[in-house]
Amino acid sequence: MFETLTKGFRAAKNRLAGVAELSEENIDQALRDVRLSLLEADVEFGVVKRFLATVKEKALGEVVQTRVVAGGKKLKVGPAEHFIRICQDELTDMMKAEGDEPLVFKAKPQVTGIMMVGLQGSGKTTTAGKLARYLSKQDRKVLLVAADVQRPGAIEQLQTLGEQIDVPVFAIPGGLPVEICAKAMGEARKLKCDTIIYDTAGRLAVDEPLMKELKEIKGRTKAENIYLVVDAMIGQDAVKTAAAFNDRLSLTGVVLTKLDGDARGGAALSIKQVTGAAVRYVGTGETVDRLEEFRPEGMASRILGMGDIVGLM
Repeated sequence: MFETLTKGFRAAKNRLAGVAELSEENIDQALRDVRLSLLEADVEFGVVKRFLATVKEKALGEVVQTRVVAGGKKLKVGPAEHFIRICQDELTDMMKAEGDEPLVFKAKPQVTGIMMVGLQGSGKTTTAGKLARYLSKQDRKVLLVAADVQRPGAIEQLQTLGEQIDVPVFAIPGGLPVEICAKAMGEARKLKCDTIIYDTAGRLAVDEPLMKELKEIKGRTKAENIYLVVDAMIGQDAVKTAAAFNDRLSLTGVVLTKLDGDARGGAALSIKQVTGAAVRYVGTGETVDRLEEFRPEGMASRILGMGDIVGLM
Protein backbone atom coordinates (compact mmCIF):
# COMPACT_ATOMS: atom_id res chain seq x y z
CA MET A 1 0.00 0.00 0.00
CA PHE A 2 1.24 3.54 -0.88
CA GLU A 3 4.33 2.25 -2.68
CA THR A 4 4.31 5.25 -5.02
CA LEU A 5 4.52 7.72 -2.13
CA THR A 6 6.93 5.67 -0.04
CA LYS A 7 9.36 5.46 -2.95
CA GLY A 8 9.79 9.24 -3.13
CA PHE A 9 10.28 9.79 0.60
CA ARG A 10 12.75 6.91 0.77
CA ALA A 11 14.71 8.43 -2.12
CA ALA A 12 14.74 11.80 -0.34
CA LYS A 13 16.05 10.23 2.88
CA ASN A 14 18.75 8.35 0.99
CA ARG A 15 19.76 11.55 -0.79
CA LEU A 16 20.23 13.31 2.55
CA ALA A 17 22.06 10.40 4.18
CA GLY A 18 25.53 11.49 5.24
CA VAL A 19 25.05 15.24 4.80
CA ALA A 20 26.39 17.29 7.71
CA GLU A 21 23.52 19.78 7.72
CA LEU A 22 20.36 20.70 5.88
CA SER A 23 20.91 23.40 3.28
CA GLU A 24 18.63 24.99 0.72
CA GLU A 25 20.42 23.07 -2.01
CA ASN A 26 20.13 19.58 -0.52
CA ILE A 27 16.59 20.24 0.71
CA ASP A 28 15.55 21.24 -2.82
CA GLN A 29 17.12 18.05 -4.19
CA ALA A 30 15.28 15.90 -1.65
CA LEU A 31 12.00 17.69 -2.30
CA ARG A 32 12.30 16.98 -6.03
CA ASP A 33 12.09 13.27 -5.21
CA VAL A 34 9.11 13.90 -2.94
CA ARG A 35 7.38 16.13 -5.50
CA LEU A 36 7.62 13.48 -8.22
CA SER A 37 6.16 10.77 -6.00
CA LEU A 38 3.31 13.01 -4.81
CA LEU A 39 2.32 13.84 -8.38
CA GLU A 40 2.63 10.20 -9.46
CA ALA A 41 0.36 9.31 -6.54
CA ASP A 42 -2.29 11.67 -7.97
CA VAL A 43 -2.11 14.18 -5.12
CA GLU A 44 -3.83 17.42 -6.16
CA PHE A 45 -1.28 19.90 -7.58
CA GLY A 46 -2.10 22.76 -5.21
CA VAL A 47 -1.78 20.41 -2.24
CA VAL A 48 1.65 19.32 -3.48
CA LYS A 49 2.85 22.91 -3.80
CA ARG A 50 1.72 23.84 -0.29
CA PHE A 51 3.24 20.73 1.24
CA LEU A 52 6.63 21.25 -0.39
CA ALA A 53 6.73 24.94 0.55
CA THR A 54 5.89 24.22 4.19
CA VAL A 55 8.42 21.40 4.51
CA LYS A 56 11.16 23.55 2.98
CA GLU A 57 10.39 26.49 5.25
CA LYS A 58 10.48 24.33 8.37
CA ALA A 59 13.54 22.36 7.31
CA LEU A 60 15.49 25.59 6.79
CA GLY A 61 14.13 27.29 9.88
CA GLU A 62 14.61 24.59 12.53
CA VAL A 63 17.71 23.59 14.43
CA VAL A 64 18.44 19.92 13.81
CA GLN A 65 17.94 17.79 16.91
CA THR A 66 21.06 15.63 16.83
CA ARG A 67 20.27 13.38 19.80
CA VAL A 68 17.09 11.86 21.17
CA VAL A 69 16.46 9.65 24.18
CA ALA A 70 14.49 6.44 23.60
CA GLY A 71 14.19 3.62 26.11
CA GLY A 72 16.81 5.26 28.31
CA LYS A 73 19.37 5.30 25.48
CA LYS A 74 20.79 8.32 23.70
CA LEU A 75 20.53 7.92 19.94
CA LYS A 76 22.11 10.06 17.25
CA VAL A 77 19.71 11.55 14.73
CA GLY A 78 21.00 13.09 11.53
CA PRO A 79 19.61 15.71 9.14
CA ALA A 80 17.93 13.02 7.02
CA GLU A 81 15.87 11.75 9.95
CA HIS A 82 15.07 15.32 10.97
CA PHE A 83 13.78 16.01 7.44
CA ILE A 84 11.60 12.90 7.57
CA ARG A 85 10.18 13.95 10.94
CA ILE A 86 9.12 17.29 9.43
CA CYS A 87 7.46 15.40 6.54
CA GLN A 88 5.68 13.16 9.06
CA ASP A 89 4.27 16.16 10.92
CA GLU A 90 3.10 17.89 7.74
CA LEU A 91 1.53 14.76 6.25
CA THR A 92 -0.39 14.28 9.49
CA ASP A 93 -1.59 17.89 9.52
CA MET A 94 -2.76 17.57 5.90
CA MET A 95 -5.14 14.76 6.81
CA LYS A 96 -6.09 15.63 10.38
CA ALA A 97 -9.70 16.51 11.20
CA GLU A 98 -10.67 19.52 13.29
CA GLY A 99 -12.51 17.61 16.04
CA ASP A 100 -11.65 14.40 17.83
CA GLU A 101 -14.95 12.57 17.34
CA PRO A 102 -15.90 11.39 13.84
CA LEU A 103 -19.66 11.49 14.47
CA VAL A 104 -22.00 13.96 16.18
CA PHE A 105 -24.46 12.15 18.45
CA LYS A 106 -27.54 13.54 20.13
CA ALA A 107 -28.10 12.63 23.76
CA LYS A 108 -30.10 9.40 24.06
CA PRO A 109 -32.97 8.67 23.63
CA GLN A 110 -32.95 11.27 20.84
CA VAL A 111 -32.28 9.80 17.40
CA THR A 112 -29.05 10.67 15.56
CA GLY A 113 -29.09 10.69 11.75
CA ILE A 114 -26.26 9.66 9.42
CA MET A 115 -26.68 10.12 5.66
CA MET A 116 -24.44 8.01 3.44
CA VAL A 117 -24.00 9.65 0.04
CA GLY A 118 -21.81 8.95 -2.99
CA LEU A 119 -21.61 7.76 -6.56
CA GLN A 120 -22.61 4.31 -7.76
CA GLY A 121 -19.82 1.79 -7.35
CA SER A 122 -18.19 3.53 -4.40
CA GLY A 123 -19.26 0.83 -1.95
CA LYS A 124 -21.87 3.00 -0.24
CA THR A 125 -24.38 0.29 0.69
CA THR A 126 -21.68 -2.06 1.96
CA THR A 127 -20.18 0.80 3.96
CA ALA A 128 -23.58 1.60 5.49
CA GLY A 129 -23.71 -1.99 6.74
CA LYS A 130 -20.14 -1.83 8.03
CA LEU A 131 -20.82 1.40 9.89
CA ALA A 132 -24.00 -0.06 11.39
CA ARG A 133 -22.02 -3.01 12.72
CA TYR A 134 -19.25 -0.72 13.99
CA LEU A 135 -21.70 1.48 15.89
CA SER A 136 -23.63 -1.51 17.23
CA LYS A 137 -20.39 -2.66 18.84
CA GLN A 138 -20.31 0.72 20.59
CA ASP A 139 -23.74 0.17 22.16
CA ARG A 140 -25.69 2.18 19.60
CA LYS A 141 -29.10 0.81 18.56
CA VAL A 142 -29.02 1.26 14.80
CA LEU A 143 -31.71 1.30 12.12
CA LEU A 144 -30.62 0.99 8.48
CA VAL A 145 -32.83 2.75 5.93
CA ALA A 146 -33.00 1.57 2.32
CA ALA A 147 -33.46 4.90 0.52
CA ASP A 148 -31.77 3.83 -2.71
CA VAL A 149 -34.71 2.88 -4.91
CA GLN A 150 -32.78 3.53 -8.14
CA ARG A 151 -30.19 0.76 -8.21
CA PRO A 152 -31.60 -2.73 -8.82
CA GLY A 153 -30.87 -4.95 -5.85
CA ALA A 154 -29.86 -2.13 -3.50
CA ILE A 155 -32.72 -2.77 -1.06
CA GLU A 156 -32.12 -6.52 -1.05
CA GLN A 157 -28.38 -5.97 -0.54
CA LEU A 158 -29.00 -3.79 2.51
CA GLN A 159 -31.53 -6.27 3.91
CA THR A 160 -28.99 -9.08 3.54
CA LEU A 161 -26.37 -7.00 5.32
CA GLY A 162 -28.86 -6.20 8.07
CA GLU A 163 -29.51 -9.90 8.63
CA GLN A 164 -25.77 -10.61 8.79
CA ILE A 165 -25.14 -8.01 11.49
CA ASP A 166 -28.50 -8.31 13.28
CA VAL A 167 -29.55 -4.73 12.53
CA PRO A 168 -33.13 -3.90 11.43
CA VAL A 169 -33.66 -2.47 7.94
CA PHE A 170 -36.52 -0.13 7.06
CA ALA A 171 -37.65 -0.27 3.43
CA ILE A 172 -40.67 0.71 1.34
CA PRO A 173 -40.20 -0.89 -2.10
CA GLY A 174 -41.38 1.54 -4.76
CA GLY A 175 -41.57 4.42 -2.29
CA LEU A 176 -40.14 7.90 -2.72
CA PRO A 177 -36.71 8.29 -1.06
CA VAL A 178 -37.61 11.47 0.84
CA GLU A 179 -40.80 9.91 2.23
CA ILE A 180 -39.01 6.68 3.11
CA CYS A 181 -36.44 8.60 5.14
CA ALA A 182 -39.11 10.71 6.85
CA LYS A 183 -41.14 7.63 7.85
CA ALA A 184 -38.00 5.89 9.05
CA MET A 185 -37.70 8.38 11.90
CA GLY A 186 -41.02 7.15 13.28
CA GLU A 187 -39.90 3.54 12.85
CA ALA A 188 -36.69 4.28 14.76
CA ARG A 189 -38.65 5.67 17.70
CA LYS A 190 -40.97 2.65 17.64
CA LEU A 191 -38.01 0.25 17.71
CA LYS A 192 -36.23 2.40 20.32
CA CYS A 193 -33.28 2.95 17.98
CA ASP A 194 -30.97 5.87 18.74
CA THR A 195 -29.13 5.97 15.39
CA ILE A 196 -30.41 5.95 11.80
CA ILE A 197 -28.16 5.30 8.82
CA TYR A 198 -29.73 6.39 5.53
CA ASP A 199 -28.39 4.51 2.49
CA THR A 200 -29.20 7.02 -0.25
CA ALA A 201 -29.14 6.62 -4.02
CA GLY A 202 -26.05 7.23 -6.12
CA ARG A 203 -25.46 8.05 -9.75
CA LEU A 204 -22.74 7.30 -12.28
CA ALA A 205 -21.83 10.99 -12.06
CA VAL A 206 -22.81 14.02 -9.98
CA ASP A 207 -26.01 15.50 -11.42
CA GLU A 208 -28.72 17.97 -10.42
CA PRO A 209 -31.54 15.44 -9.77
CA LEU A 210 -29.29 13.51 -7.38
CA MET A 211 -28.26 16.61 -5.46
CA LYS A 212 -31.85 17.85 -5.28
CA GLU A 213 -32.99 14.54 -3.81
CA LEU A 214 -30.17 14.45 -1.27
CA LYS A 215 -30.79 18.04 -0.17
CA GLU A 216 -34.48 17.22 0.34
CA ILE A 217 -33.58 14.18 2.45
CA LYS A 218 -31.17 16.27 4.50
CA GLY A 219 -33.85 18.91 5.01
CA ARG A 220 -36.55 16.43 6.07
CA THR A 221 -34.39 14.27 8.34
CA LYS A 222 -32.18 17.02 9.79
CA ALA A 223 -29.39 14.43 9.79
CA GLU A 224 -26.48 15.56 11.95
CA ASN A 225 -23.90 13.66 9.90
CA ILE A 226 -23.44 13.69 6.12
CA TYR A 227 -20.83 11.16 5.06
CA LEU A 228 -19.47 10.80 1.54
CA VAL A 229 -18.36 7.31 0.55
CA VAL A 230 -15.70 7.49 -2.14
CA ASP A 231 -13.49 4.95 -3.89
CA ALA A 232 -9.81 5.58 -3.08
CA MET A 233 -8.80 3.89 -6.35
CA ILE A 234 -10.04 6.77 -8.53
CA GLY A 235 -7.42 9.26 -7.33
CA GLN A 236 -8.10 12.91 -8.15
CA ASP A 237 -11.60 12.02 -9.35
CA ALA A 238 -12.30 11.14 -5.72
CA VAL A 239 -11.24 14.65 -4.73
CA LYS A 240 -13.42 16.25 -7.42
CA THR A 241 -16.37 14.12 -6.31
CA ALA A 242 -15.82 15.14 -2.68
CA ALA A 243 -15.67 18.81 -3.65
CA ALA A 244 -18.93 18.57 -5.63
CA PHE A 245 -20.83 16.86 -2.79
CA ASN A 246 -19.36 19.19 -0.18
CA ASP A 247 -20.43 22.30 -2.10
CA ARG A 248 -24.05 21.17 -2.05
CA LEU A 249 -24.39 19.21 1.18
CA SER A 250 -21.66 20.48 3.55
CA LEU A 251 -20.11 17.11 4.33
CA THR A 252 -19.17 16.26 7.89
CA GLY A 253 -16.81 13.49 6.88
CA VAL A 254 -15.55 11.06 4.24
CA VAL A 255 -15.21 7.28 4.12
CA LEU A 256 -12.48 6.04 1.78
CA THR A 257 -13.20 2.56 0.44
CA LYS A 258 -10.86 0.08 -1.24
CA LEU A 259 -7.88 1.70 0.45
CA ASP A 260 -6.15 -1.68 0.58
CA GLY A 261 -6.04 -1.68 -3.22
CA ASP A 262 -4.72 1.88 -3.67
CA ALA A 263 -0.95 1.85 -4.23
CA ARG A 264 -0.91 5.63 -4.71
CA GLY A 265 -2.74 7.24 -1.79
CA GLY A 266 -3.39 10.58 -3.49
CA ALA A 267 -7.04 10.78 -2.43
CA ALA A 268 -6.21 10.29 1.25
CA LEU A 269 -3.75 13.18 1.14
CA SER A 270 -5.85 15.57 -0.94
CA ILE A 271 -9.48 15.38 0.21
CA LYS A 272 -9.19 17.31 3.49
CA GLN A 273 -7.02 20.01 1.90
CA VAL A 274 -9.36 20.57 -1.05
CA THR A 275 -12.77 20.24 0.64
CA GLY A 276 -12.21 20.81 4.35
CA ALA A 277 -14.07 17.53 5.01
CA ALA A 278 -11.67 15.05 6.57
CA VAL A 279 -11.43 11.30 5.98
CA ARG A 280 -12.87 9.73 9.13
CA TYR A 281 -13.20 6.05 8.26
CA VAL A 282 -11.50 3.68 5.82
CA GLY A 283 -12.71 0.45 4.29
CA THR A 284 -10.04 -2.15 3.60
CA GLY A 285 -12.01 -5.17 2.45
CA GLU A 286 -15.41 -6.53 1.47
CA THR A 287 -16.42 -8.19 4.74
CA VAL A 288 -18.57 -6.28 7.24
CA ASP A 289 -15.80 -6.09 9.85
CA ARG A 290 -13.35 -4.27 7.56
CA LEU A 291 -14.04 -0.68 8.61
CA GLU A 292 -11.84 1.33 10.94
CA GLU A 293 -11.38 4.88 12.08
CA PHE A 294 -8.87 6.79 10.00
CA ARG A 295 -5.68 7.68 11.89
CA PRO A 296 -3.67 10.41 10.14
CA GLU A 297 -0.55 9.73 12.22
CA GLY A 298 -0.57 6.06 11.35
CA MET A 299 -1.25 6.81 7.69
CA ALA A 300 1.67 9.24 7.55
CA SER A 301 4.00 6.65 9.09
CA ARG A 302 2.90 4.02 6.58
CA ILE A 303 3.39 6.44 3.70
CA LEU A 304 6.92 7.22 4.88
CA GLY A 305 7.72 3.56 5.50
CA MET A 306 9.91 4.72 8.38
CA GLY A 307 7.72 4.38 11.46
CA ASP A 308 10.52 3.48 13.88
CA ILE A 309 12.69 6.55 13.41
CA VAL A 310 9.64 8.82 13.25
CA GLY A 311 8.47 7.44 16.59
CA LEU A 312 11.78 8.44 18.18
CA MET A 313 11.61 12.09 17.21
